[in-house]
Amino acid sequence: MMARALHTVLDRKPLPGAPARATRRRPWLVPLLVCVLLAQMAVAMVTAAVQQTPTIDEPVYVATATDYLHEHRLRYNPEHPPLGKLLVAVGVAFADPHYDPSFTGGQGEAGRHLLYESGNDPWRVMLWARLPVIVLTLAFGLVVFAFARDLMGPAGGVVALALYAFSPDVIAHGSLATLDVPAAGFLLTSAWLLWGARRRPRRYVPLAGVAAGAALATKMSTLAAVPVLLALAAWSVWRAGADGHADAEAGAHADADVEAGARADADAEAQTDADAGELGADGAESASVAAGVAPVAANRRRAAARALGGAAVLALVALVVVWASYLAVDPRLRWTPPPQVPAVHGLRALVVDLLPFPEAYRDGMRVQFGFEDLPWQGFLFGRLYTGSLWYYLPAALLVKTPLGMLALWAAGAVAVVTVRRLRPAGPYLLVPTAVLLGSAMTGSRDFGTRYAVFVPMFLAVAAAGVLAVRRRWAAAVTGALVLFVAVSSLRTYPFYLPYSNEAFGGPDKTRLRLHDSNVDWGQDLGRLAHRLRDRYPGERIWLVYKGSGVPSFYGIEASDPRTAPPGAVRGLLVVSDSSVAKATGRLAELIDSARPIDQVGHSITLYRR
Repeated sequence: MMARALHTVLDRKPLPGAPARATRRRPWLVPLLVCVLLAQMAVAMVTAAVQQTPTIDEPVYVATATDYLHEHRLRYNPEHPPLGKLLVAVGVAFADPHYDPSFTGGQGEAGRHLLYESGNDPWRVMLWARLPVIVLTLAFGLVVFAFARDLMGPAGGVVALALYAFSPDVIAHGSLATLDVPAAGFLLTSAWLLWGARRRPRRYVPLAGVAAGAALATKMSTLAAVPVLLALAAWSVWRAGADGHADAEAGAHADADVEAGARADADAEAQTDADAGELGADGAESASVAAGVAPVAANRRRAAARALGGAAVLALVALVVVWASYLAVDPRLRWTPPPQVPAVHGLRALVVDLLPFPEAYRDGMRVQFGFEDLPWQGFLFGRLYTGSLWYYLPAALLVKTPLGMLALWAAGAVAVVTVRRLRPAGPYLLVPTAVLLGSAMTGSRDFGTRYAVFVPMFLAVAAAGVLAVRRRWAAAVTGALVLFVAVSSLRTYPFYLPYSNEAFGGPDKTRLRLHDSNVDWGQDLGRLAHRLRDRYPGERIWLVYKGSGVPSFYGIEASDPRTAPPGAVRGLLVVSDSSVAKATGRLAELIDSARPIDQVGHSITLYRR
């Protein structure tokens, strides 16, 4: 399937306006580069998937996916629609874990029960659960290549794909059984298809609706992009009609010129009576104007109707996809609202009630609104705070994005805005990115750049616009920056979650500036067990672990230092870096009076007391 998709994308002709890049001498070069870039990305993601223990959110999604497979019911994790978990279920079906349908605990307990208390191998189950997301992430790489190729030809496609394939954020979250990368990738796919709808609206608008519906059926945060996608659908259909009318009018004018030339002699003979001729000419001109205004107005009305119809088609298809995702889990749509669904009021309640989605979807939105009202703790540049900072995501992206990538993003965005032939792509690339980022910045959970993983996807395509700059140095500088990105990304292998760029000290220093899924999401419990066996056998272990794994399953026998008198805490104090960042009270005192001696995966620090 991947080979067929690659063949289709590589053979697709660029849209009008893309520069011609001759590849006759080396027709194999672009396919080879695409395969190499996707291969290295696959190796990076599979390696991370094999080595990392379950992150905080993954057990919930895996347990929900398993419940879908066995019980066909909408019970767990209502705050997210089912499509992403149905994708995870494809991998879980191959793992075929033992499942206890009589378990009555909550979704967090269900994940722990499935992975650690039901006789299953969590390493095997998690690898199979992550593989569908890995495959989908690679497929989105083809979308990035195709979108940039439509704009800038094969060279632009390769540049965009390189930025995507070496993005530490995309690799990190594309290798997990989570929902962030699938939702962002579906949005990018919808925008690309709407760009194609400028030429073939009947083909691409329904497909864009499928991709938009897939995004909505994966994460509710993608609802912020719906108005943008509807506007783009209308604009694409309008432009398709305008281009068609322009061609038709050009042909009509050519025919009129031929006809006028044929009548020239006859018109000259008809001038014997000058006054009558002038009156006749005036009457003909008036009739011509009157006859021309009506078709123009009618054409505009028809074009507007078609544009609105295109937006309606996208909305309808997306709605069908959302309903289909719920029906795929339970054809009877049995739904019992859990007791923790909060009541919402005001504008939020109006929005929830008006959305034509299943009741389970609307209750999930109520749960999400409830999360937004909670006082979460954040950590940025050494500051621990309660609430949220509007600039958190831009600051976190500045830390966790390779420097060369930041430069190409900025230059590409400027090129899309200033280069005339690239400007039509601006609404398809920059507007969705700005709207989604603005929406994410208003959220109350400052937990990581995964909430903005769409940025490296959309801006990788925009970065290819640098090649449109007509300067001799543009291509050379672009190549050097892409190489810088590749080196920075490869240096962090296989620790992509805690990545930060060289200006902020690299992955070893990320913990000093960020926390949670930016650096420590519980992924290194297995690595910690291996380190303790190799370097610290037989020592007393005091552990503060932030994650969903079960330390004892990996052979870690430890006590909680927060429950013991400070004087009794002697030996190895092992603390997840997110807990270090948020440490207060007794834990802060223990850390301050201990000596750091080791690190595991750039996310867990070992102290000696």
